[in-house]
Amino acid sequence: MSLAPIVIADSITRVGPEATGAVVVNASHGGVYAAYLAAKLHAAAVIFNDAGIGRDRAGIGGLDYLQKLGIATAAVGHETARIGDGADMMATGVITHANSLARSLGVSTGQSCHDAATRLQQARPSAKPAPEALEAVFLLEIEPPQVWALDSASLVLPEHKDAIIITGSHGGLLGGKPETALKYDVRGALYNDAGIGKDSAGTSRLPALDARGIAAASVSAASARIGDARSTYEDGIISRANRCAATLGLGEGISAREFVDRLRRALNS
Repeated sequence: MSLAPIVIADSITRVGPEATGAVVVNASHGGVYAAYLAAKLHAAAVIFNDAGIGRDRAGIGGLDYLQKLGIATAAVGHETARIGDGADMMATGVITHANSLARSLGVSTGQSCHDAATRLQQARPSAKPAPEALEAVFLLEIEPPQVWALDSASLVLPEHKDAIIITGSHGGLLGGKPETALKYDVRGALYNDAGIGKDSAGTSRLPALDARGIAAASVSAASARIGDARSTYEDGIISRANRCAATLGLGEGISAREFVDRLRRALNS
């Protein structure tokens, strides 16, 4: 029996056909939306970042989701590896959670990510069908500046350039590259801080967006479900804000709703 190949990626959104039948070690959060993307790629097994676990254990919600689809899945601790950095995950990540399929292949808490990935090479692709599409884009405010909720920052489009975007994504750069902070310029952006984690990776997009003149902030993972943009908006409490946001009087401790309302007023003034 041949072993499944290991594919390493900074984000599940940066993986293509090479994921089919592979062990995908990716530095995305382990929430349901990221798990859905992994299932659509027909990965044999997956390792995520636990993203601080957070509200309703959303940072590892994908483990149960993929268990039901027959896919062995584990997560490394956000304090052991930088979220958004697949190479760091393989180098220093330590497993904090695994579903029963992963455990049956020898994955356990405290194991290195590298060792866990090697054990998961025994996995075989699930025979269960890929899931139906998940709705992931919502228009919250139609009057300008519009407010869009995107479960993944990868869903931002050029037509969002005059809008405020609220994402369910973690606030970490991919591979530490500033250009990955956001695909297109917008008027404002919100992320989940993924527990902040190693080297404050969970909020590393914020200073990169300062350089582009975009007011941005993160909400605490304990306050809002990562991977769920509507929860970012409805439940989130700001944990960190960049300088562009601070110059508008937007900072830590306010709700995401208040952040958005005050930013919209500032942009309309």
